Amino acid sequence: MTTAQAVPIQKLRLDSPGVKDGAALWRIARDSKTLDLNSSYSYLLWCRDFSGTSVVARDEQGEPIGFITAYIRPERPRTLLVWQVAVDAAHRGRGLAATLLDGLVRRVVDVYDVTSVETTITPGNTASERLFTSFAERHGAGVEREVLFSAEEFPDGSAHDPEVLYRISPLTTLTTKESL
Repeated sequence: MTTAQAVPIQKLRLDSPGVKDGAALWRIARDSKTLDLNSSYSYLLWCRDFSGTSVVARDEQGEPIGFITAYIRPERPRTLLVWQVAVDAAHRGRGLAATLLDGLVRRVVDVYDVTSVETTITPGNTASERLFTSFAERHGAGVEREVLFSAEEFPDGSAHDPEVLYRISPLTTLTTKESL
């Protein structure tokens, strides 16, 4: 969709992804050229098994143009871990990632009683750093940072930057009664 006209955010629909969206999510992730691309199979599974904790933005024709994949941490059931955030190139720079993040977190706070959000960001990924720190600021939450995985811990032998864990909490101000 990189040649498509930008769709105004108010005409977008946020939705839970379904298996039929897996291929589109894989393509958006691949075309981002910044995400660690998972197998196409993993995106299909993600859309099947974690659709309740993930979100997709759809254009007027119902086609995915952005997504967030996330899950509830089994050993921390009040924590949502955001795995990937991606927006199609034709729709970047208009706040869609923030809209996706706000919408997803609002939904999981109510359904799963989530009180914190975690994500990992590689140093120098300023877009993700801004997305998550501005999310915390908008919602009055603190941000703790620590290295989760050092570069040396990645087993595939390729150069990989460390992954810094961002822990955003508490999410005490987020409820369905308040508008985000």
